[in-house]
Amino acid sequence: MSDTRTFPVPDGLDGMRVDAGLAKLLGLSRTAVVSIAESGGVVIDGAPAGKSDRLVAGSWMEVQLPQPERPVVAAPEPVPGLRILHEDEDVAVVDKPVGVAVHPSPGWTGPTVLAGLAAMGLRIATSGAAERQGVVHRLDVGTTGVMVVAKSETAYSTLKRAFKERTVSKIYHAVVQGHPDPTNGTIDAPIDRHPRHDYKFAVVAGGKPSVTHYEVVEAFRAASLAEVRLETGRTHQIRVHFAALRHPCAGDLTYGADPTLAQRLGLTRQWLHARRLGFDHPGTGEWVEFTSEYPDDLAEALRRLRSES
Repeated sequence: MSDTRTFPVPDGLDGMRVDAGLAKLLGLSRTAVVSIAESGGVVIDGAPAGKSDRLVAGSWMEVQLPQPERPVVAAPEPVPGLRILHEDEDVAVVDKPVGVAVHPSPGWTGPTVLAGLAAMGLRIATSGAAERQGVVHRLDVGTTGVMVVAKSETAYSTLKRAFKERTVSKIYHAVVQGHPDPTNGTIDAPIDRHPRHDYKFAVVAGGKPSVTHYEVVEAFRAASLAEVRLETGRTHQIRVHFAALRHPCAGDLTYGADPTLAQRLGLTRQWLHARRLGFDHPGTGEWVEFTSEYPDDLAEALRRLRSES
């Protein structure tokens, strides 16, 4: 079964590729739109349209949207390395290990934070989509560190609003290649999906506003350790912004990092760690902060950098 929608192409999408324009208009992933187009589900002015065809403002478009799949719900499953830094009736603050997604999603068969918390017997808020109940923010699979999950319904709504209004303090540490100049500053550059590689993001004109503040706290011969504060929270934001400065996170081969340096440092993922998280506690209203120590692989990479310098 499918849901067919018919509408004129808005002026704002004029000239955009079908996959990019429809993803933006309908709130779908670009991969989903490509699948719809390749199955003949996108028709413009009576003719089937391919994913790379260009949209023309005012043209009539017919899109066949597939019925949504049943959500993938987290079943209890112990997650090695997942630690609880703090727990009360409102929140669970956890230290996420590498290789763990925050919640289930189609195509992901690995461990998740929600499954790990369920295995520990924690009750999580039921607010939010079924596959990500209680989740108020996320970390990449390859990014470690501190994050918070809502346990009560009040905490869920309060924390979601706090993240939206940018009253949460999110501090990351990143080892980036080379030496950013200046050594402290702000990267204000819009981010959206990469125009050619759907699995990546990029600085794109017309993308979502994205602001990253950074300060180099230690310099090595081949790289720098930076403390990073996020003003916005776009997918891959730190990785994309530093790659745009030509200082990608060490080990981040997806965004152009030097594989030789990664091998020398023993890195199999990006050197990026959610170091501190601060927020007004949804139950007490008091400001609370939590810190995550570097995991072994990142600490070892730092040791090697220091020994080279």
